[in-house]
Amino acid sequence: MKLVSVVVPVYNVEAYIAETIQSILNQTYSNFEILIVNDGSCDRSIEIIQTFDDPRITLIHQENQGVSAARNTGIAQAKGQYIALIDGDDIWVPEKLEKHVEHLEQSPQVGLSFCRSAFIDLKGTPLGIYQMPRLTDIKPHHILCRNPIGNGSVPVIRRVALEAIKHPSNRNQDLSFAYFDENLHHLEDVECWLRIALKSEWQVEGIPEALTLYRVNVTGASTKVDQQIASLEKMLIKTATYAPELVAEWGSMARAYQIRFLSRRMVSLGNGKKAVQLANQALLTSWKIARDEPQRTFLTLAAAYSLYLLPSFIYKKIEARGMKMTGLSQQKQILREQRN
Repeated sequence: MKLVSVVVPVYNVEAYIAETIQSILNQTYSNFEILIVNDGSCDRSIEIIQTFDDPRITLIHQENQGVSAARNTGIAQAKGQYIALIDGDDIWVPEKLEKHVEHLEQSPQVGLSFCRSAFIDLKGTPLGIYQMPRLTDIKPHHILCRNPIGNGSVPVIRRVALEAIKHPSNRNQDLSFAYFDENLHHLEDVECWLRIALKSEWQVEGIPEALTLYRVNVTGASTKVDQQIASLEKMLIKTATYAPELVAEWGSMARAYQIRFLSRRMVSLGNGKKAVQLANQALLTSWKIARDEPQRTFLTLAAAYSLYLLPSFIYKKIEARGMKMTGLSQQKQILREQRN
Protein backbone atom coordinates (compact mmCIF):
# COMPACT_ATOMS: atom_id res chain seq x y z
CA MET A 1 0.00 0.00 0.00
CA LYS A 2 1.39 3.37 -0.98
CA LEU A 3 1.66 6.02 1.69
CA VAL A 4 -0.76 8.95 1.46
CA SER A 5 0.26 12.22 3.13
CA VAL A 6 -2.80 14.17 4.26
CA VAL A 7 -2.05 17.91 4.59
CA VAL A 8 -4.42 19.93 6.79
CA PRO A 9 -3.90 23.71 6.99
CA VAL A 10 -5.42 25.02 10.22
CA TYR A 11 -6.31 28.57 11.18
CA ASN A 12 -8.92 29.24 13.90
CA VAL A 13 -11.23 26.29 13.22
CA GLU A 14 -11.87 25.18 16.79
CA ALA A 15 -15.54 24.44 16.07
CA TYR A 16 -14.74 21.97 13.27
CA ILE A 17 -11.20 20.58 13.48
CA ALA A 18 -12.06 17.57 15.69
CA GLU A 19 -14.64 16.35 13.18
CA THR A 20 -12.19 16.90 10.32
CA ILE A 21 -9.43 14.88 12.00
CA GLN A 22 -11.80 12.10 13.02
CA SER A 23 -13.03 11.80 9.42
CA ILE A 24 -9.41 11.22 8.33
CA LEU A 25 -8.78 8.66 11.05
CA ASN A 26 -11.95 6.83 9.98
CA GLN A 27 -10.63 6.17 6.47
CA THR A 28 -10.88 2.61 5.16
CA TYR A 29 -7.46 3.11 3.57
CA SER A 30 -5.14 3.03 6.56
CA ASN A 31 -1.65 3.73 5.20
CA PHE A 32 -1.52 7.48 5.68
CA GLU A 33 0.16 10.21 7.68
CA ILE A 34 -1.55 13.44 8.77
CA LEU A 35 0.45 16.66 8.60
CA ILE A 36 -1.49 19.37 10.43
CA VAL A 37 -0.02 22.82 9.80
CA ASN A 38 -0.97 25.37 12.43
CA ASP A 39 -0.92 28.65 10.52
CA GLY A 40 -0.78 30.88 13.59
CA SER A 41 -4.12 29.93 15.15
CA CYS A 42 -5.14 31.97 18.18
CA ASP A 43 -8.22 30.00 19.26
CA ARG A 44 -8.48 26.51 20.81
CA SER A 45 -7.70 24.64 17.58
CA ILE A 46 -4.28 23.40 18.73
CA GLU A 47 -5.56 22.37 22.15
CA ILE A 48 -8.23 20.27 20.45
CA ILE A 49 -5.76 18.73 17.97
CA GLN A 50 -3.52 17.67 20.85
CA THR A 51 -6.31 15.55 22.34
CA PHE A 52 -5.85 13.08 19.46
CA ASP A 53 -3.32 10.38 20.34
CA ASP A 54 -2.36 8.77 17.05
CA PRO A 55 1.24 8.26 15.87
CA ARG A 56 0.23 9.10 12.30
CA ILE A 57 -0.45 12.74 13.29
CA THR A 58 2.32 15.34 13.06
CA LEU A 59 1.60 18.91 14.21
CA ILE A 60 3.66 21.65 12.55
CA HIS A 61 3.65 25.28 13.69
CA GLN A 62 4.32 28.44 11.69
CA GLU A 63 3.43 32.10 11.88
CA ASN A 64 0.27 33.09 10.05
CA GLN A 65 1.16 33.21 6.35
CA GLY A 66 -2.01 32.03 4.62
CA VAL A 67 -3.35 28.77 3.25
CA SER A 68 -0.87 28.53 0.35
CA ALA A 69 2.13 28.74 2.67
CA ALA A 70 0.53 26.26 5.09
CA ARG A 71 -0.06 23.73 2.31
CA ASN A 72 3.48 24.25 1.02
CA THR A 73 4.89 23.62 4.49
CA GLY A 74 2.95 20.39 4.80
CA ILE A 75 3.82 19.13 1.33
CA ALA A 76 7.52 19.89 1.91
CA GLN A 77 7.52 17.56 4.95
CA ALA A 78 5.29 14.89 3.41
CA LYS A 79 6.72 11.39 2.92
CA GLY A 80 3.93 9.93 0.80
CA GLN A 81 3.77 9.23 -2.92
CA TYR A 82 0.28 10.71 -2.88
CA ILE A 83 -0.64 14.07 -1.33
CA ALA A 84 -4.23 14.56 -0.14
CA LEU A 85 -5.55 17.96 0.89
CA ILE A 86 -8.37 18.81 3.29
CA ASP A 87 -9.22 22.12 4.94
CA GLY A 88 -9.71 22.22 8.69
CA ASP A 89 -13.49 22.66 8.53
CA ASP A 90 -14.44 20.01 5.95
CA ILE A 91 -15.16 16.28 6.27
CA TRP A 92 -14.30 13.15 4.29
CA VAL A 93 -16.51 10.09 3.97
CA PRO A 94 -14.69 6.90 5.09
CA GLU A 95 -14.02 5.58 1.57
CA LYS A 96 -12.44 8.81 0.31
CA LEU A 97 -8.77 7.82 0.22
CA GLU A 98 -9.47 4.24 -0.84
CA LYS A 99 -11.43 5.42 -3.89
CA HIS A 100 -8.77 7.93 -4.97
CA VAL A 101 -5.85 5.54 -4.53
CA GLU A 102 -7.74 3.00 -6.62
CA HIS A 103 -8.39 5.66 -9.28
CA LEU A 104 -4.74 6.71 -9.43
CA GLU A 105 -3.49 3.12 -9.49
CA GLN A 106 -5.79 2.28 -12.39
CA SER A 107 -5.12 5.53 -14.29
CA PRO A 108 -1.34 5.99 -14.68
CA GLN A 109 -1.82 9.12 -16.80
CA VAL A 110 -3.77 10.94 -14.06
CA GLY A 111 -1.75 13.18 -11.75
CA LEU A 112 -4.64 14.78 -9.86
CA SER A 113 -7.71 12.80 -8.83
CA PHE A 114 -10.71 14.66 -7.44
CA CYS A 115 -14.31 13.92 -6.49
CA ARG A 116 -17.63 15.65 -6.15
CA SER A 117 -18.64 17.36 -2.92
CA ALA A 118 -21.85 17.37 -0.92
CA PHE A 119 -22.66 20.69 0.74
CA ILE A 120 -23.21 20.89 4.51
CA ASP A 121 -24.03 23.91 6.67
CA LEU A 122 -22.02 25.23 9.60
CA LYS A 123 -23.63 22.66 11.91
CA GLY A 124 -22.78 19.80 9.58
CA THR A 125 -26.34 19.32 8.33
CA PRO A 126 -26.53 18.17 4.68
CA LEU A 127 -28.02 20.80 2.40
CA GLY A 128 -29.06 18.19 -0.16
CA ILE A 129 -27.12 19.75 -3.04
CA TYR A 130 -23.78 18.92 -4.62
CA GLN A 131 -20.92 20.29 -6.63
CA MET A 132 -21.40 18.65 -10.02
CA PRO A 133 -18.30 19.46 -12.10
CA ARG A 134 -16.97 18.04 -15.32
CA LEU A 135 -15.07 14.83 -14.50
CA THR A 136 -13.22 13.75 -17.65
CA ASP A 137 -11.47 15.19 -20.71
CA ILE A 138 -10.47 18.25 -18.68
CA LYS A 139 -8.51 20.88 -20.61
CA PRO A 140 -6.70 23.95 -19.24
CA HIS A 141 -9.56 26.29 -20.20
CA HIS A 142 -11.98 24.18 -18.14
CA ILE A 143 -9.81 24.77 -15.07
CA LEU A 144 -9.32 28.46 -15.82
CA CYS A 145 -13.01 29.17 -16.32
CA ARG A 146 -14.91 26.66 -14.19
CA ASN A 147 -12.41 24.92 -11.85
CA PRO A 148 -13.91 21.41 -11.88
CA ILE A 149 -11.83 20.46 -8.83
CA GLY A 150 -14.20 22.70 -6.88
CA ASN A 151 -12.52 23.18 -3.49
CA GLY A 152 -9.34 22.48 -1.57
CA SER A 153 -10.63 19.37 0.23
CA VAL A 154 -11.17 17.10 -2.78
CA PRO A 155 -7.82 16.50 -4.55
CA VAL A 156 -5.45 13.57 -4.10
CA ILE A 157 -2.31 14.33 -6.11
CA ARG A 158 0.73 12.33 -7.15
CA ARG A 159 3.81 13.76 -5.49
CA VAL A 160 5.62 13.68 -8.84
CA ALA A 161 2.93 15.92 -10.37
CA LEU A 162 3.54 18.54 -7.69
CA GLU A 163 7.30 18.22 -8.08
CA ALA A 164 6.90 18.93 -11.79
CA ILE A 165 5.44 22.41 -11.13
CA LYS A 166 7.28 23.55 -7.98
CA HIS A 167 9.26 26.78 -7.87
CA PRO A 168 11.54 28.43 -5.29
CA SER A 169 9.63 29.81 -2.32
CA ASN A 170 9.51 33.59 -2.12
CA ARG A 171 9.06 33.66 1.66
CA ASN A 172 12.15 31.70 2.70
CA GLN A 173 15.79 32.53 2.12
CA ASP A 174 16.77 28.86 2.04
CA LEU A 175 16.30 26.42 -0.82
CA SER A 176 12.72 25.43 0.00
CA PHE A 177 10.15 25.16 -2.75
CA ALA A 178 6.56 26.29 -3.20
CA TYR A 179 3.76 24.42 -4.92
CA PHE A 180 0.94 26.90 -4.28
CA ASP A 181 1.52 30.57 -5.08
CA GLU A 182 1.90 32.35 -1.74
CA ASN A 183 1.18 35.74 -3.32
CA LEU A 184 -2.41 34.73 -4.04
CA HIS A 185 -4.97 34.86 -1.23
CA HIS A 186 -7.87 33.67 -3.40
CA LEU A 187 -7.88 31.22 -6.33
CA GLU A 188 -4.50 29.87 -5.24
CA ASP A 189 -5.77 26.33 -5.76
CA VAL A 190 -7.04 27.07 -9.29
CA GLU A 191 -3.64 28.54 -10.19
CA CYS A 192 -1.88 25.38 -8.97
CA TRP A 193 -4.20 23.01 -10.88
CA LEU A 194 -3.73 25.17 -13.97
CA ARG A 195 0.05 24.83 -13.76
CA ILE A 196 -0.28 21.04 -13.49
CA ALA A 197 -2.44 21.01 -16.63
CA LEU A 198 -0.23 23.43 -18.58
CA LYS A 199 3.32 22.74 -17.38
CA SER A 200 3.32 19.00 -16.80
CA GLU A 201 2.27 15.88 -18.70
CA TRP A 202 -0.17 14.83 -15.99
CA GLN A 203 -3.93 14.76 -16.54
CA VAL A 204 -6.65 15.94 -14.15
CA GLU A 205 -9.64 13.62 -13.74
CA GLY A 206 -12.56 13.19 -11.35
CA ILE A 207 -14.64 10.32 -9.97
CA PRO A 208 -18.42 10.60 -9.62
CA GLU A 209 -18.86 9.90 -5.91
CA ALA A 210 -19.41 12.78 -3.48
CA LEU A 211 -16.61 11.84 -1.07
CA THR A 212 -16.04 15.28 0.50
CA LEU A 213 -18.51 17.15 2.69
CA TYR A 214 -17.86 20.81 1.96
CA ARG A 215 -18.91 23.23 4.68
CA VAL A 216 -20.63 26.32 3.28
CA ASN A 217 -19.46 29.41 5.14
CA VAL A 218 -20.17 32.75 3.47
CA THR A 219 -19.35 34.84 6.54
CA GLY A 220 -17.53 37.94 5.40
CA ALA A 221 -17.89 37.07 1.72
CA SER A 222 -19.29 40.52 0.94
CA THR A 223 -15.96 42.07 1.86
CA LYS A 224 -14.01 39.77 -0.47
CA VAL A 225 -15.55 40.48 -3.87
CA ASP A 226 -12.88 42.97 -4.89
CA GLN A 227 -10.14 40.77 -3.46
CA GLN A 228 -11.30 37.74 -5.44
CA ILE A 229 -11.51 39.71 -8.68
CA ALA A 230 -8.04 41.16 -8.00
CA SER A 231 -6.66 37.65 -7.39
CA LEU A 232 -8.13 36.48 -10.69
CA GLU A 233 -6.43 39.34 -12.52
CA LYS A 234 -3.15 38.50 -10.81
CA MET A 235 -3.54 34.86 -11.84
CA LEU A 236 -4.32 35.80 -15.46
CA ILE A 237 -1.26 38.04 -15.66
CA LYS A 238 0.94 35.24 -14.32
CA THR A 239 -0.57 32.61 -16.62
CA ALA A 240 -0.16 34.89 -19.65
CA THR A 241 3.63 34.79 -19.16
CA TYR A 242 3.73 31.14 -20.21
CA ALA A 243 0.31 30.52 -21.87
CA PRO A 244 -0.61 33.82 -23.59
CA GLU A 245 -2.94 32.16 -26.13
CA LEU A 246 -5.02 30.58 -23.37
CA VAL A 247 -5.52 33.89 -21.56
CA ALA A 248 -6.23 35.78 -24.78
CA GLU A 249 -8.95 33.31 -25.78
CA TRP A 250 -10.48 32.48 -22.42
CA GLY A 251 -9.60 35.36 -20.06
CA SER A 252 -12.87 37.26 -20.52
CA MET A 253 -14.94 34.14 -19.91
CA ALA A 254 -12.90 33.34 -16.80
CA ARG A 255 -13.72 36.81 -15.48
CA ALA A 256 -17.41 36.39 -16.33
CA TYR A 257 -17.67 33.00 -14.62
CA GLN A 258 -15.93 34.31 -11.50
CA ILE A 259 -18.23 37.34 -11.31
CA ARG A 260 -21.26 35.08 -11.81
CA PHE A 261 -20.01 32.92 -8.94
CA LEU A 262 -19.70 36.01 -6.75
CA SER A 263 -23.27 36.95 -7.66
CA ARG A 264 -24.42 33.62 -6.25
CA ARG A 265 -22.38 34.30 -3.12
CA MET A 266 -24.28 37.54 -2.68
CA VAL A 267 -27.54 35.63 -3.07
CA SER A 268 -26.41 33.33 -0.26
CA LEU A 269 -25.72 36.39 1.88
CA GLY A 270 -29.13 37.86 1.12
CA ASN A 271 -27.66 40.89 -0.66
CA GLY A 272 -30.04 41.16 -3.62
CA LYS A 273 -28.81 44.51 -4.87
CA LYS A 274 -25.19 43.39 -5.09
CA ALA A 275 -26.22 40.03 -6.57
CA VAL A 276 -28.10 41.78 -9.41
CA GLN A 277 -25.19 44.12 -10.04
CA LEU A 278 -22.73 41.23 -10.31
CA ALA A 279 -25.02 39.06 -12.44
CA ASN A 280 -25.40 41.89 -14.95
CA GLN A 281 -21.66 42.58 -14.84
CA ALA A 282 -20.95 38.91 -15.60
CA LEU A 283 -23.05 39.04 -18.77
CA LEU A 284 -21.47 42.31 -19.85
CA THR A 285 -18.02 40.82 -19.30
CA SER A 286 -18.79 37.90 -21.61
CA TRP A 287 -22.21 37.01 -22.99
CA LYS A 288 -20.79 33.62 -23.95
CA ILE A 289 -21.50 32.26 -20.46
CA ALA A 290 -25.20 32.45 -21.38
CA ARG A 291 -24.49 30.55 -24.59
CA ASP A 292 -22.35 27.84 -22.98
CA GLU A 293 -24.26 27.49 -19.69
CA PRO A 294 -27.73 28.94 -20.34
CA GLN A 295 -29.48 27.16 -17.48
CA ARG A 296 -26.97 28.08 -14.76
CA THR A 297 -26.69 31.66 -16.02
CA PHE A 298 -30.47 32.06 -16.11
CA LEU A 299 -30.84 30.58 -12.62
CA THR A 300 -28.24 33.01 -11.28
CA LEU A 301 -30.09 35.96 -12.82
CA ALA A 302 -33.45 34.64 -11.61
CA ALA A 303 -32.19 34.15 -8.06
CA ALA A 304 -30.56 37.58 -7.94
CA TYR A 305 -33.59 39.46 -9.27
CA SER A 306 -36.05 37.41 -7.19
CA LEU A 307 -34.12 38.17 -4.03
CA TYR A 308 -33.94 41.85 -4.95
CA LEU A 309 -37.58 42.29 -6.00
CA LEU A 310 -39.68 39.82 -4.01
CA PRO A 311 -40.68 39.89 -0.34
CA SER A 312 -38.32 37.81 1.76
CA PHE A 313 -40.84 35.14 2.78
CA ILE A 314 -41.84 34.49 -0.84
CA TYR A 315 -38.25 34.31 -2.02
CA LYS A 316 -37.32 31.83 0.75
CA LYS A 317 -40.15 29.49 -0.30
CA ILE A 318 -39.03 29.61 -3.93
CA GLU A 319 -35.40 29.07 -2.92
CA ALA A 320 -36.22 26.06 -0.71
CA ARG A 321 -38.25 24.40 -3.46
CA GLY A 322 -35.57 25.08 -6.05
CA MET A 323 -32.81 23.61 -3.86
CA LYS A 324 -34.87 20.50 -3.19
CA MET A 325 -35.53 19.90 -6.88
CA THR A 326 -31.87 20.55 -7.75
CA GLY A 327 -30.66 18.15 -5.08
CA LEU A 328 -32.94 15.33 -6.21
CA SER A 329 -31.81 15.76 -9.82
CA GLN A 330 -28.16 15.75 -8.79
CA GLN A 331 -28.57 12.62 -6.65
CA LYS A 332 -30.12 10.77 -9.60
CA GLN A 333 -27.23 11.80 -11.84
CA ILE A 334 -24.61 10.67 -9.31
CA LEU A 335 -26.28 7.26 -8.88
CA ARG A 336 -26.59 6.85 -12.64
CA GLU A 337 -22.90 7.63 -13.22
CA GLN A 338 -21.77 5.36 -10.39
CA ARG A 339 -23.67 2.45 -11.95
CA ASN A 340 -21.95 3.12 -15.27
